[in-house]
Amino acid sequence: MKKTSALFALCSLMLAVASPVRAAVQLGLQGWTANKMTFDQVVAFAEKHGIKQLQLIGAQFDPKGTKEETLRKKAILDAKGLTCYTFGVNGTSMNKEDNRKLFEFAKLIGAKIIVVEPKNLAEWDNLEELVKEYDLKLAIHNHGKGTVYGDPATVQGVLAKRDKRIGVCLDVGWVTAAGFDAAKVFREYGDRVYDIHFKDKKVEKAADGKDVILDVELGTGAANYAGLFAELKKSKWSGVMAIETDNRSFQTDPNQMVSEGKKFFETMNGKGGK
Repeated sequence: MKKTSALFALCSLMLAVASPVRAAVQLGLQGWTANKMTFDQVVAFAEKHGIKQLQLIGAQFDPKGTKEETLRKKAILDAKGLTCYTFGVNGTSMNKEDNRKLFEFAKLIGAKIIVVEPKNLAEWDNLEELVKEYDLKLAIHNHGKGTVYGDPATVQGVLAKRDKRIGVCLDVGWVTAAGFDAAKVFREYGDRVYDIHFKDKKVEKAADGKDVILDVELGTGAANYAGLFAELKKSKWSGVMAIETDNRSFQTDPNQMVSEGKKFFETMNGKGGK
């Protein structure tokens, strides 16, 4: 009996090693969703909704603020069990030393990713130098049609020429509004997606025939979330999907939008985890 029990235990251990638990996608909050709130209000809001991963904007956590203020706010986050895992979307320039402030801030707060959207492609030379110097990741954020990175092909062009630590912050809402399938775009970026803006949009026609882009509650728009969550599962992606909205009505009081978004995430992620 002892030999049988020992053999059973050994087999169980081997199975556990051979079948590791899939890394979990995490839910986060993008500070733009709560852009009417101060830092302290966002902290309270995140606590209320049980969200631990924060992506704060400059008005809430300023990369160009004093070291004392930065450490004061970080201490509050630490005490509450919250993490500012990244910040942005940050402006950058041709001035390397000005861009350096973003990297110094990231190091100070312990963030591993910086979200950016350089307007001038020539900026990538000095940004790549800083990536190598600080060993931090940069994630390219996309907006819609007509913006610098509105077409994933432009992003791919940057990724092909740059350090592997330069990747993507995939804004699902905007890539959808630009006419692309988020699941397909995610798949084609391969292992270079470092962050996701969890957002939903749909495009409707106005009376004059022009497109009107509407920012809607998660799961009610045109984004292919069923396909995207399937890709997340397949690739074992374990980053943060940060709830975000551009809808001013939601931003005035984001409680319902975030609450429903959290439920949608848990439903979709649950399906993806089976």
